[in-house]
Amino acid sequence: MTTTVACAQLALGVGDVAANLAAAEEAIEAAAGAGARVVVLPELANSGYVFASAAEARALAEPVEGPTVTAWSAAARRHGVTLVAGLAELDADDRVRNSAVLIDPTGTVRAVYRKTHLFGTEKDFFVPGDERPPVVDVEGVGRIGVMVCYDLEFPEWVRLAALAGTELLCAPVNWPLFPRPEGERPAEAVRVQADAAVNRMYVAACDRAGEERGVRWTGGSVIADPDGFPLAGHAPTEGPALLLAACDLEQARDKRLGEHNDVFGDRRPELYGPNA
Repeated sequence: MTTTVACAQLALGVGDVAANLAAAEEAIEAAAGAGARVVVLPELANSGYVFASAAEARALAEPVEGPTVTAWSAAARRHGVTLVAGLAELDADDRVRNSAVLIDPTGTVRAVYRKTHLFGTEKDFFVPGDERPPVVDVEGVGRIGVMVCYDLEFPEWVRLAALAGTELLCAPVNWPLFPRPEGERPAEAVRVQADAAVNRMYVAACDRAGEERGVRWTGGSVIADPDGFPLAGHAPTEGPALLLAACDLEQARDKRLGEHNDVFGDRRPELYGPNA
């Protein structure tokens, strides 16, 4: 059985909470209308990304019980989708986090993940998380893992989610546009494809579009299959986009590479040292 997965690549604005929420709700509705059962939104989809100061980031951060996640939960329930979305979170200990929530089709928040590997100036605004990526069994869909953006760059971290049974890894991301050779895919998207292939699981990374306070976004959202090939997101797009891919999540349970190899069974962790 296939599950349609959507990445809703959005143009968002830092501090424009109402417009960001409206864009997210419109995208969720469009994705559900196109048959999606899992929808991924970008990183920091409530607040925007390019903060002028730590005070601005704190002012835009919300608790999980706040208005944005409450609205996202209502949208997930209304449209019967599983939603993974990034937000600036104010946690119970008054710390500002770069987080992602997983909301199931009943509107229940099943997981809150705090980004563990902070990129660039994020360390000026956020406290890093220290818990492993959650893996949630969503009835009628499959086992969904969650992480955020730069976390995908650490093979050890992605492997932890894979070993925990992830069939579809969902990652809200904000990829700044970096120079690349003519005709090349964004390196971030290539690494997502590698994550998918070496762990034989689906990976959906949902990027930003447009420009924010002088930062241009790559628009490189991608949904990769267990062979590492892009099912959607074969090339970056400059504007908002809705990527859709039919994913047979049961395929991610089979770690065999033909008759003789298995990407998990062939591991030799006794040789890898303490970091294995």
